[in-house]
Amino acid sequence: MLPLKMLTYFLIIVSAHSILGSEIMRPRGVAISKSSLYNPGIDFTCFDGTVTIPYKYVNDDYCDCPDGTDEPGTAACPNGIFHCTNAGHQSLNIPSSRVNDGICDCCDATDEYLTGNCSDFCNKLGEEARREAQKRAELIKMGSELRQELIQQGKLHKQKKQERIITLQRDQNEAESVKAEKELLKSEAESAENVALQSYREIEEAEKARKTEEEKKAHEEEAMASFKLIDSNQDGKIVPGELQSRNIFDTNKDGAVSEDEVKFFFGTAEELNWDQFFADAYPRMKPFIMMEKGLFTPPTKDQEGQQNEQGDQEAEEATEDLPEEDWEEEEKPEEEEEEPESTKDEKENIPEDEAKPKYDPETQNIIDVADKARNEFEQADRALRDIERELKHIEESLAKDFGPEDEFAALDGECFEYNEREYTYKLCPFDQVSQKQRSGGAETRLGVWNDWVGGEDKYSAMMYDKGQSCWNGPQRSTRVEISCGLENAVTSATEPNRCEYVFHFVTPSACRPEETSDVNPHDEL
Repeated sequence: MLPLKMLTYFLIIVSAHSILGSEIMRPRGVAISKSSLYNPGIDFTCFDGTVTIPYKYVNDDYCDCPDGTDEPGTAACPNGIFHCTNAGHQSLNIPSSRVNDGICDCCDATDEYLTGNCSDFCNKLGEEARREAQKRAELIKMGSELRQELIQQGKLHKQKKQERIITLQRDQNEAESVKAEKELLKSEAESAENVALQSYREIEEAEKARKTEEEKKAHEEEAMASFKLIDSNQDGKIVPGELQSRNIFDTNKDGAVSEDEVKFFFGTAEELNWDQFFADAYPRMKPFIMMEKGLFTPPTKDQEGQQNEQGDQEAEEATEDLPEEDWEEEEKPEEEEEEPESTKDEKENIPEDEAKPKYDPETQNIIDVADKARNEFEQADRALRDIERELKHIEESLAKDFGPEDEFAALDGECFEYNEREYTYKLCPFDQVSQKQRSGGAETRLGVWNDWVGGEDKYSAMMYDKGQSCWNGPQRSTRVEISCGLENAVTSATEPNRCEYVFHFVTPSACRPEETSDVNPHDEL
């Protein structure tokens, strides 16, 4: 057994010596993975294969290779790459031009080996990075558990919606049948109603024609009375002198009816017979004749001006003259314009034959049947439209992409708000994004759901577009960046460009289990 132990120790020592030797012979600025390409026992060939140089020219502060691979540890080549080992933290590649420039780019200080301005603090950074990685791993682990619950909720919601569609489709078929039946009954009832009401319509039309004829006759009689009144000599015609003898036609109130005023009424005629008077002159004379009878009083010019300038003052003075108990009634003219209760009572007391057409019992029964058929058809039509609306909404919801495992389905129908100093922002996943001033006012739509727009990870970002247009600008749009979190919340909302918004949203739905595979950052050693 002893020789075996000694052999094991020997192999360990040889291996360690081999590793240390490899590390010692590795040129400065070269990664361990590429150290075999720098063999001090043979000439060095540039990585692009264009030049072969003696190995001693490597890192001699002179650029021999066009690709800069012969000077990884100096700033001689502008396109060279210096590798920071950064033991205890993450390795890093920097441009060789940063070597010995006085700035600490590598946490192990290897890039400033001549200036000596830097110290190795990789272990400290590595500890911090590992703590953050551990927190991240714990967050993803807890979030993944919540994500599984959301997946189950999403699948359950999807199943319920699919079951609801089956129910709605059955209800839709029944509702269509009911609507067709009610439409047929309505058509039959309305046909019977039209036949029953035809005689009443003829009576109503005859009554309307009679009233029209009576009004026309009364108007003609009024005109004839005025014609005879103005035709003082009763010769069947009116001449200018007869018109000038009546001061009511003195339109400008200067005490006499002038020739211009006569022409206003006569037009181009020199005298008026009955037909000319009735057709042309009487419509212009009627207001003045009515004024003479006291049936019409036009406002004066002074009164017209006072109505615009002193209307409020006159109303206040009129109110002051009223008894106190009448103020309320006077101060509410709009309420006076409404139909008073007494008037309503009078209407209710109007005999039925004056308030509405009086039908015989048989006709009234036909009308009632038609009204009932119309109401039942409207109810059936409304019920069918409600079913179709709900069915369309559910089908649109099921057509949305809620993730490969429906992990985002539970967010559909939910809304999340984020308050900042001036605005309240609201995100309703798979629906819309909006903002509202905290001081009040209407919401401004910042976009409606479009699609997933993440890069390599499709489900890392949402796009909401076709929002309300900015003043003299484009339509608003919002990009929602999504990351893992233990709760659903909007964590920030900004407007980096005019009318273009960016939200950050955390949710357990974004905590994918595969992210837990890389718990610790890569350590070169």
